[in-house]
Amino acid sequence: MKTNTLDFDAQALRDKILDLAMRGKLVPQDPNDEPASVLLEKIKAEKAELVKEKKIKKSKPLPEITDDEKPFDIPDSWEWVRIDTFNTYNGHSVHPDKNPNELFELYSVPIYENKHPEEVAGKKIKSNKQSVKLDDILLCKINPRINRVWKVGSFTKYKSIASTEWIVIRQKYIVSNYLRYAFMSPYFRELLQSEVSGVGGSLTRAKPKIVKNYIVPLPPLSEQSRIAAKIAQLFALLRKVETSTQQYAKLQTLLKSKVLDLAMRGKLVKQDPNDEPASELLKKIKAEKAELIKEKKIKKSKPLPPITDEEKPFDIPASWEWVRFDDILDVRDGTHDTPKYVSDGIPLITSKNISSGYLDFINVKYISQQDFKKINERSNVNKGDIIFAMIGTIGNPILVSTDRKFAIKNVALLKKVTERLSMPFVLDYLMIAQIWWNKRATGAVQKFVSLRKIRSSLLPLPPLKEQNRIVNKIKKILTYEKEN
Repeated sequence: MKTNTLDFDAQALRDKILDLAMRGKLVPQDPNDEPASVLLEKIKAEKAELVKEKKIKKSKPLPEITDDEKPFDIPDSWEWVRIDTFNTYNGHSVHPDKNPNELFELYSVPIYENKHPEEVAGKKIKSNKQSVKLDDILLCKINPRINRVWKVGSFTKYKSIASTEWIVIRQKYIVSNYLRYAFMSPYFRELLQSEVSGVGGSLTRAKPKIVKNYIVPLPPLSEQSRIAAKIAQLFALLRKVETSTQQYAKLQTLLKSKVLDLAMRGKLVKQDPNDEPASELLKKIKAEKAELIKEKKIKKSKPLPPITDEEKPFDIPASWEWVRFDDILDVRDGTHDTPKYVSDGIPLITSKNISSGYLDFINVKYISQQDFKKINERSNVNKGDIIFAMIGTIGNPILVSTDRKFAIKNVALLKKVTERLSMPFVLDYLMIAQIWWNKRATGAVQKFVSLRKIRSSLLPLPPLKEQNRIVNKIKKILTYEKEN
């Protein structure tokens, strides 16, 4: 009987919560709330007064919001409003020549939630920075951190400024936390990302003049507070679940590591004295492999040295044998060249297409039938073989379970040469071997493990029946199945 795991997509849930909130579906509306239309008039009057007092500059008239601009329906008591309608930030900069002796607190790295950005406190400014106040909303305008949102919190003894990578939003009649969540919502994130313009290479940034014309849904003031409180409550619960999930994942990893370690030391299942010992099994496998070489079905590899006691990483039962991979498998690798890609052809599997025990045929590139045939002469992959990455993040072994044709590049191939060896057992052992290979990998730019090192690597070989018992036991433990 299998138990449920705690795997879930926390960010997708956050997005769903924010999306419901922005549509007026997270908390109920209260007919006694003052409608947003009245609030909007107060906002416009307040901004007009600030212009009159010359505290802010008068902005250009904003266009009316059309029905085509509105991405979804909102409650009748709400209003769609342009950011510049309520934004009163005056674009005030702090100049080094005017403030040569003042110390500031610089907020420079955008972070989600209530976490502080990186602070450089008590520093003299060296260039123009934006002066910020309590409850200002900061929107990052530069990729890849675009649309990260932060609300300016409590100040230290230093004056606070923000770097120019922020768009500063200042207002009076909107709940700051509600506005922050509105800017974090999927609707606003997609809007912001769709409007960025290139600035040298891959760096992109949003233009403040465009962003300030974006529209956001404005609920009644009381409902803003209820929405912000509900989102904060749900996000707090999500963080608790995330913490539990991470702890659970660590325990799963620890359990898997311990189970595999015991299995490969012969301590997971009992030995059966009636099993044919691995020494006899090894003789038969070598004989089968020699026959395949004689028939020219596989190539003969260079002789490897005998296994010394110093090489053996741990003790194994007397009925087992230490063997090299090349003793019991046909060890090959894929092409190291990059063939010409075509729009429709044979999939070329690289390390990017193997992970978590699966082959990814969706995000794959294709090669011609001619190139496939050439690569296949070196490394034809069949159902029942094992492949894994030998460059970069070494490992991620996969037992091939498809008859679909594909070629491999920079991928190791362990070809099955006999029915006297359990390939699932080899797969389980590779979960341990990949750790050693990653530790011993060489390469200045990109780590890799050589074909010779794979061929000469050791594997503990149990009797065949015990291999199968081990594989079944591992499967039962790691999938939490009850034994009969």
